[in-house]
Amino acid sequence: MPITVTAPRGVLTAYGEREILPRLTAALAEASGLAGNSFFTSAIGGTVHILPPEDVYAAGVNRPLVLVELKLPNVGLNTLQARAAFITAATDLVETLTVPGHDRQDIWVNILNAPDGGWGLGGTVYTGGDLIAAITATPAHP
Repeated sequence: MPITVTAPRGVLTAYGEREILPRLTAALAEASGLAGNSFFTSAIGGTVHILPPEDVYAAGVNRPLVLVELKLPNVGLNTLQARAAFITAATDLVETLTVPGHDRQDIWVNILNAPDGGWGLGGTVYTGGDLIAAITATPAHP
């Protein structure tokens, strides 16, 4: 489940640039109710893109947005409550990893879903049922 973070240079702290993906991974596992599931956690990856400040816009105006985009199969975060939990947790943790004075309104979180069978790891195509079977077959680790 790729997580892409895009931020203007200087908005995330140096610590934040290193910690944002590990913390978002934990937030996704928690919101999914799968914290400690090694298969699920191993399927979460991501990238951090730091752009020149002049290359980030909202409403056609240069703004210091931090964008978090999560792509996951449609069986993931399949309730409004689970999606809201991830969005809230992601926003809260990004806020702790930005420089003082960064406006919380400039943290945007977006969740995109892949259709059934539109998900693959290592060349293996997974349906929603396949993913659930793999997750439930993997014991949780505290």
